[in-house]
Amino acid sequence: QVQLVESGGGLVQPGGSLRLSCTASGFRLDYYTIGWFRQAPGKEREGVSIIRNSDGHTYYADSVKGRFAISSDNVKKTVYLEMNSLNPEDTAIYYCAAAPRRYGLAFTIALYDYWGQGTQVIVSS
Repeated sequence: QVQLVESGGGLVQPGGSLRLSCTASGFRLDYYTIGWFRQAPGKEREGVSIIRNSDGHTYYADSVKGRFAISSDNVKKTVYLEMNSLNPEDTAIYYCAAAPRRYGLAFTIALYDYWGQGTQVIVSS
């Protein structure tokens, strides 16, 4: 059974940091690209960062470049999203998703076959 489970969300003050985890089961992580997406209230889901687990290539949205870092542990079958210098605009539900690696590094939601349930991140003082 294919499953993605996110964890690590919570409430953090502006300027703070969080690390999100996405643990996969039921498929080989290196056959897939894992993306982090987020959806704020009243807004469309948007791509945040992607990692292609077969070679470690990464991609970031401009809004998070230099602040967020994505990494992967293929043994633990877990992808991490380290988020630093958080600001209120980062408040959203964060989802991880898996797309077959042949599609490359793309935020196109339709390419992602599997999705986690999401984890809430709130940045507020």
